Amino acid sequence: MREVSKANGEITLCLGARQPRWPENHWPDWAWNLTKKQRSDALLKFIRVVIKRYRDNPAIISWQLENEALLESFGQRSEVDRKRLMLEFDLVKRIDPTRPTIMTTSTSWGIPFRKPIPDFVGFSLYNIVFNKGKYRRSLYFPFIFKLRAVVIKIIHGRRSFIHELQLEPWGPKAIWEMPVSEQDKSMGARQIVKNLDIAKSINLYPIDLWGGEWWYWRTQNGDTTIAKAVKNNLK
Repeated sequence: MREVSKANGEITLCLGARQPRWPENHWPDWAWNLTKKQRSDALLKFIRVVIKRYRDNPAIISWQLENEALLESFGQRSEVDRKRLMLEFDLVKRIDPTRPTIMTTSTSWGIPFRKPIPDFVGFSLYNIVFNKGKYRRSLYFPFIFKLRAVVIKIIHGRRSFIHELQLEPWGPKAIWEMPVSEQDKSMGARQIVKNLDIAKSINLYPIDLWGGEWWYWRTQNGDTTIAKAVKNNLK
């Protein structure tokens, strides 16, 4: 928080148990020795403490409530509970009504028809991923994202944006376990340019880029092509 503030950066702080990065659901071990009600009460208390601790930080421009909160099929210790999610949403709004609350759809598909309805809806956009034994190219064409955004605007009057743009590999192993040749099968400098062009054509902003740690890691290992591809194609 301090370092981002020093750099005059902006923060969207994710609240809750489901956070970006594997294992997605970041429940501590002790929480699974509780009853579900006790676990839910502990989660709400945790969210309350986090908001009160950081709400005076001007670098925070919005809150994100959970990450793909209703996605059951990915990650470990998934516990989807819409009623609890609504309590979380109401809690955030009650403690800090001044900042917008962001939520992300459960997959690359999806339109939020049921509550809670966030102030902004985030989409994820992945193009090439390793799934079921081979690399697969996404069928999520730009017009699909545009159509979803229009529907959400008509139904809820809410704006959509690209919350998670794939600019890192998605292969059969963790990134650091794959050689560069394997990483490049799903993400290299050329694919970075393609993904950025696709995202720009959808025209939903801001576009949150996924993979900063990987760009840095490749640079530290003597390959600056990845970081340069991102930097040179941001405009």
